[in-house]
Amino acid sequence: MKVPTTVVTGFLGAGKTTLIRHLLQNAKGRRLALVINEFGDVGVDGELVRGCNDEACPEEDIVELANGCICCTVADDFLPTMRKLLDRPNPPEHIIIETSGLALPKPLVKAFGWPDIRTRATVDGVVALIDADAVAAGRFAIDEAALAAARAADPNLDHDSPLEELFEEQLACADMVVLNKADLVDVETLAAVEAQVNAEVRPGVKIVRADHGAVDVGALLGITAAAEDDLDSRPSHIDGMEEHDHDDFDSFVVSAGEIADLDALLARLGEVIAAHDVLRCKGMVAVAGKPSRLVLQAVGPRIQHYFDRAWHDAEPRRTNLVVIGQKGLDEAAVREALAPVLG
Repeated sequence: MKVPTTVVTGFLGAGKTTLIRHLLQNAKGRRLALVINEFGDVGVDGELVRGCNDEACPEEDIVELANGCICCTVADDFLPTMRKLLDRPNPPEHIIIETSGLALPKPLVKAFGWPDIRTRATVDGVVALIDADAVAAGRFAIDEAALAAARAADPNLDHDSPLEELFEEQLACADMVVLNKADLVDVETLAAVEAQVNAEVRPGVKIVRADHGAVDVGALLGITAAAEDDLDSRPSHIDGMEEHDHDDFDSFVVSAGEIADLDALLARLGEVIAAHDVLRCKGMVAVAGKPSRLVLQAVGPRIQHYFDRAWHDAEPRRTNLVVIGQKGLDEAAVREALAPVLG
């Protein structure tokens, strides 16, 4: 019997890790394995998931691939990881793959057609998370009028922006779309966002509204899409191409010790995000005088934070923030702006 695998995709900050934490906490006895792919040098998402792992998904079944894009390194990273999971004497009942926010889902689904994987695992479904509040603000949606104006001004422009392409790729490959953070927009706006998303997905794809990634496990698992056998219905901008790259994005890590003034850090970070159009910032913050580490997540101008768990005795109390933006993000300027509040 093939091991079902769910691919969780979605743009930066859409709530993939939150959804997976919810899934692990409500696994209802299923033995799960989790493969996490991140963009950046610090394993933030893996650390967040380990904070809630239990018998459903013990720590040894949480695998991180910190190469930035699981779809670009299938042969080197993903396939060996899948083989190790499937070769275990007691393999998992279900595998969950969380892609980075910059990964294209279709090349990953295509990898399930490889001979040594095809007979033992299947893509149960591709679940795409959409940040309803971000889409409502037009941050990751296609603006046809603006695109037409840009094309008129620049005859060399013959494709959409990288963000719009990623948005389209994730929706076009999805078997289910989770319209997350629905609590942040009003009813009318949410309906408009849902209509916009519905226009991008394939016929029959279900759209589920959610707050904080809370979707019934029975809806997420057991879709039985066998997506690897249905590639032709999932259009991609890279169809017919051998590979793609992420040269359209930059990321770097800002590190520091303990933060004396959290409010000052949050205020300055908001200013930096606005001034430099930072797409995403995430990481752990060591706050002076606090026994627990602070998880920080920023998507566009929205910054969220909460205390996660107590620092371990042997764990260095360090602040590490991954900053992600489009190509040309001024790393030196960002570091200089944050330096006064990082200490």
